Amino acid sequence: MKLGRVVGNVVATRKDDRLIGHKLLIVRLLSPKGDGDLGPSVKGENFIIAVDMVGAGIGEDVIVCSGSSAAKSSGVPDAPIDGAIVGIVDSADVDPREVG
Repeated sequence: MKLGRVVGNVVATRKDDRLIGHKLLIVRLLSPKGDGDLGPSVKGENFIIAVDMVGAGIGEDVIVCSGSSAAKSSGVPDAPIDGAIVGIVDSADVDPREVG
């Protein structure tokens, strides 16, 4: 699982039938910073499109799962889903000594 922040919506009028009825959101991945806060990830992939399973909105920090776990959590195991929002984060505490 990864931490991310919802930064936008995706509207796709033509998509795989198994995605009909699912809200798609743009999520910017987050990582712990030296001060103990969370900030935008700078390594590798920074943004993903994820299926929203919990009613998240723009600006909220979320928990995202990927791969086969994302498809399984959607309730449609064979759907072409590589990212799913499975939780909304109320708070996250990071020990700044553990982040370099």
